[in-house]
Amino acid sequence: MKVFVIGIGLIGGSMVLDIKALHPEAKIYGIDTNESHLQEAIALGVVDAGATFDDLKNADFVIVSVPVDVALTVLPKVLDIIGDATIVFEVGSTKTPICEAVANHPKRRNFIATHPIAGTEFSGPSAAIKGLFQGKTNIICEVEKTTFKLQEKALQLFTAMGMRIRYMDPKSHDKHIAYVSHLSHISAFMLGKTVINKEKDEQDIFDMAGSGFESTVRLAKSSPAMWTPIFKQNRKQVVKTLDEYISNLSKFKELLEKEDYDAIYNEMQSVNKIKEILNGINIKK
Repeated sequence: MKVFVIGIGLIGGSMVLDIKALHPEAKIYGIDTNESHLQEAIALGVVDAGATFDDLKNADFVIVSVPVDVALTVLPKVLDIIGDATIVFEVGSTKTPICEAVANHPKRRNFIATHPIAGTEFSGPSAAIKGLFQGKTNIICEVEKTTFKLQEKALQLFTAMGMRIRYMDPKSHDKHIAYVSHLSHISAFMLGKTVINKEKDEQDIFDMAGSGFESTVRLAKSSPAMWTPIFKQNRKQVVKTLDEYISNLSKFKELLEKEDYDAIYNEMQSVNKIKEILNGINIKK
């Protein structure tokens, strides 16, 4: 088995670590524009060797795990080169622009659009984690456009990694992910900014920051190089979610100004049911 990963970071790197565990005989090749990333990935054993795009014609699997703006140009280039038996999947957080970019490609049938919903705030080869996808959901879009034999090949691999498969059209994916992922990252970035700006005047503020703050702002450590293109590609959906979020924040502020603590209590209590929702999701997984 010959597996190529283009962009050796958290998601692509974690995927090939799992493939290595499942298929010890597999040969893992890395392609990355950052030469130091490639060498680090080889040194860490994430990939076995470097490769070029010309080598893709011999691939069994190609994982495209680059920033979503870069994927728009890389993915068609990959499809131009691969053989008929190769399955290619792209793992970014937006799916509509990606699916549109290859909609009319002659080898569209060799591509499966995926979004494994897993990760951490870290990036680069050293962020790769074996077992990252165990129990996680993998959203697959437009599966009917991938030839059946290659669908099976990809789905068997995802299932072996421990992923739960969910099918969704690209626009629905981008709408829903704006709420549960993209908005979360914006909230973390802006909370971090608010505290950093205040810290200029009050040096001791971080001495008071407990685990609650740390867990809430954790996503602010995420890579701007990865997230700026995501916000750009999903701008319309993200703006809608921000409107709703800002409206809720404003309402909470008004209640506090009015000293309406009964209403504040009721607001928080109504949101407490999210515990039941999240517990239900974990049980299903």
